[in-house]
Amino acid sequence: MTDRLNDESIDGWLKGRKGWRRSENSLIKSFDFLSFRDAIVFVNRVAGIADDVDHHPDIDIRYSTVLISLSTHSAGGLTDKDLKLAEKVDFATSAP
Repeated sequence: MTDRLNDESIDGWLKGRKGWRRSENSLIKSFDFLSFRDAIVFVNRVAGIADDVDHHPDIDIRYSTVLISLSTHSAGGLTDKDLKLAEKVDFATSAP
């Protein structure tokens, strides 16, 4: 089992990442695209990445906006797996 990160580690990581925020035991970021199709292409990229690392986000799609939420449920909070996946998700798009 992966260990939960302490608040200082999470806060330090957040300072260096644009757009990510913490909501209780999750990391959340909203991605805006020009079209629904672009949003779905992004979600498909994220799905591939998530399967590759065997760590799966919650994904909410609202037309051209995609909300990604990360948490390690088995650890009851945020772990290094969430931070690493968040970085990979950022790399999967050119969205701000």
